[in-house]
Amino acid sequence: MTDIERPTHRDLTREELRELAQRIAADPAQWSAHVAHDPTQRTYAELLRDEHVDVWLICWSEDHDTGFHDHDLSCGAVAVVDGAVREERLVLGGEPTARVAGAGASFDFGAADIHRVLHHGDVPAVTIHAYSPPLVRMGSYLVEDDGTLQRHSVSYEEELRPLETAAG
Repeated sequence: MTDIERPTHRDLTREELRELAQRIAADPAQWSAHVAHDPTQRTYAELLRDEHVDVWLICWSEDHDTGFHDHDLSCGAVAVVDGAVREERLVLGGEPTARVAGAGASFDFGAADIHRVLHHGDVPAVTIHAYSPPLVRMGSYLVEDDGTLQRHSVSYEEELRPLETAAG
C-alpha cells in the first residue's frame, strides 16, 4: 500500500486524510483480505504506517463502541465502506451531537476533538481510518455520573471501548 498517492515528506491535513481514506476505501484490493467480523469485538488491521501517516481497516458489528476518546496529537478521517457508523461529539453541559455515516460517506476530526464511534444499523460495517501524524497514544474518557470528565492515556495498539465496559 506504500504506493498510494499522498504527500510523503510531511504530515497530512484533515482534508488530505479524508481524501486518502476515501481513495483507499474505493480500492478493495488494498483492504478486502483483512475484513473479518467478530460479534464480540471490533476487528482491525493496520494497512499502512510511515513517519507521517497510518491507515487502518476496522470492522464493526452490533454494540461495538469506541467510547469517548481523542487522538492525542493526530488528526484523522474515516471513510465508510459498508454498513454505517454513528459519530458522537462530546458537548459540555448537553447531550453529544451525533451524525450517522453510511457507505460512501466520510468525516474527519482534529487532534483535540473528543468523539466516539459506534456501529449503527442492522448490518456489519467496514471503515477505513487515516491518521497524521501516526497514532502513538490516545485519550479515553470516562464521564462520571456527576458530570466530571476523566482522561486515561492509552496506547494506539489498545482496542478503544467505553471505560465503563473496560472497568466492569
